Amino acid sequence: MARYTGADCKRCRREKVKLFLKGSKCDGPKCPIESRPYPPGQHGRGRSKDSEYLLQMREKQKCARIYGVLERQFRNYYEEASRLAGKTGENLLILLETRLDNVVYRAGFAKSRDMARQIVRHGHILVNGKKVDIPSYRVSMYDIVDVVEKSQDLTPFIVASAEFGEKSVPAWMEVVHSQMRIIIHGQPNRAVIDTQVQEQLIVELYSK
Repeated sequence: MARYTGADCKRCRREKVKLFLKGSKCDGPKCPIESRPYPPGQHGRGRSKDSEYLLQMREKQKCARIYGVLERQFRNYYEEASRLAGKTGENLLILLETRLDNVVYRAGFAKSRDMARQIVRHGHILVNGKKVDIPSYRVSMYDIVDVVEKSQDLTPFIVASAEFGEKSVPAWMEVVHSQMRIIIHGQPNRAVIDTQVQEQLIVELYSK
């Protein structure tokens, strides 16, 4: 399976904004974007004004990197979103938000989406009582997501349990801390998705 293997912090610097790919490191003074808030490379500081196309491309790249999705899969999400009723940009974000790895991250069971993806792939997550190890699995209303009982004693989940309450949980899901359980109450809408992207620029890019 294709995946990005480079430095996560370079991706934040490329977009000139924190994408929160490294968990707690992104909130501290060691975050590279704090000391080098410009794109990587020898020409990173002296780049000219961005064109309209480049702005659209950067917005698409930023969104894909936030959710950890590569180009082909991201394009598939966009094409699916365009076939749904409603605004294509909002549909795209909803499809990305309902990925299982994102749900695990949003619930506070992982420090980052990368960590959540690894948790899912290693078989620590159940959906409606069945083990699911596909990070892109899409949750639906009334789904129940659990951490496998024997996995709850692993260090990442012990740490997550101790830190419950420090991170806000989206209104469309409920976290039962005592059971390490997530209950999906509905589908997210744009108003409750805090991902800082201008989805209209992505629609404009793919509409050309």
